[in-house]
Amino acid sequence: MRRFHPALALALLLLPACGGGGGGTPPAPPVLAVVPAQASIQTGQTQAFSATLNGAATTAVAWTVVEAGGGGIDATGLYTPPAAAGTYHVQAALSASLAVTAQASVTVTLPAAGVPGLGIGAPLNGWLPFPADNPWNQVVSALPADPDSSDVISYVGAATTLHPDFGSGLYDGSPIGIPYAVVAGNQARVAVAYNAYGDESDPGPFPVPSPPPYEGVAPTDSSGDRHVLVLDRDNGWLYELYGAQLQADGTWTAGSGAVWDVTRDDQRPLGWTSADAAGLAMFPGLAKYDEVAAGAIRHALRLTVPVTQEAWILPATHWASSVTDPSAPPMGARFRLKASYDISGFPPQSQVVLKALQTYGMIVADNGSAWYLGGAPDPRWDNDDLHTLGQVTGADLELVTTGSIVTSVPSGAAPAIQSFTATPAAIASGGSSTLAWSATQATRYFVNPGPGPVRGASAAVSPAATTIYTLVAEGPYGSATATVTVTVQPGASQ
Repeated sequence: MRRFHPALALALLLLPACGGGGGGTPPAPPVLAVVPAQASIQTGQTQAFSATLNGAATTAVAWTVVEAGGGGIDATGLYTPPAAAGTYHVQAALSASLAVTAQASVTVTLPAAGVPGLGIGAPLNGWLPFPADNPWNQVVSALPADPDSSDVISYVGAATTLHPDFGSGLYDGSPIGIPYAVVAGNQARVAVAYNAYGDESDPGPFPVPSPPPYEGVAPTDSSGDRHVLVLDRDNGWLYELYGAQLQADGTWTAGSGAVWDVTRDDQRPLGWTSADAAGLAMFPGLAKYDEVAAGAIRHALRLTVPVTQEAWILPATHWASSVTDPSAPPMGARFRLKASYDISGFPPQSQVVLKALQTYGMIVADNGSAWYLGGAPDPRWDNDDLHTLGQVTGADLELVTTGSIVTSVPSGAAPAIQSFTATPAAIASGGSSTLAWSATQATRYFVNPGPGPVRGASAAVSPAATTIYTLVAEGPYGSATATVTVTVQPGASQ
């Protein structure tokens, strides 16, 4: 038997390679890095990561999240965190050699109590739109039942059952309910062109994120109500569109649009519609999963009935009917679940909804199916639980007296703009100008393009080119407009 001697093996390894040249410096191993190496975001936000190879940007990587349940990351490096706070890691692996990897850490935090999260269906964390005295947030459990309650209930359907128009999963390819998104104050805005009720709509642009919180199969669809609801968390504005449709150039069309100041008891002009037929804000009346999970819905819910009266009760400002039968409920009519109705046997989610109906009630917001309750879709809804709400019938409800019925649109002094100025009127490139105005009979202001809704009587603008700005002043009895031009001087800089 031949033996292989270890010393001979070592000598062979030390011999120079054949072919001359005496060898060379081996190539440096590839250096892969993830940018940024660390990030901190809140649940509902996203974080874009990129990769560099030997210091140069590269897309030849495969992205993964290291921790199971740590969120997801797409092929472009866009990371979406989970709902739970924690520190997670994203990893890039070089496609040509999966053994070459690099990681970045992401710290995911929850918003503070009372501060909404960010994203589609973000938790509100106990925050409510509008002040505590707003009708949406009004406790009605002690208010008197309306004398005509029985007639109105019979008109809508005493034997018809309550139905949650929200849940988990899909129905006909769409999420069950009306989705919404919460965005930061720096969310990019998109232009909106109105094609139906523009004379009763607030001017854009709207801070619609991508993907949008769209009610329907896809934003390019042309069927259904197609609502888009967006809350600007940082600036306190609520934007709502009806009949919204995304165009190929990235702009939107819509039948109507409304903007609400959620820091006060905002009221749009009397007689105007909104994204809802009643002229109401929609977002405040949706049942949201995080409210139910926290144990209480602290506001009224949005309600539809088949036929409404040609009338409204504030906070509604618009009717969508020619029916004058006093048994038909007007827009804005408020119903509640009778206090005597025993809810103790219902499963957890339905029990929270029913308690809210006894305490805050529900407000007629649109024509639709009888006793349909509005809510936002969420995969955590238990549809079997929610379906038990069908045990409640119209006979278990009662109409509440909350205000006078309006059968003709009130008239009054319309807003008048006395002045609208730009100081300075001409600026150098990169400079700014202050727009200022004064008006009578106005409670809401919009400046377009640029600032959009504005509190106060001035706004700073920095146009890149000469721009005509339009001021819209709204009041209880209509609106007024005025324009001013800010000239950007060519060739000048600042």
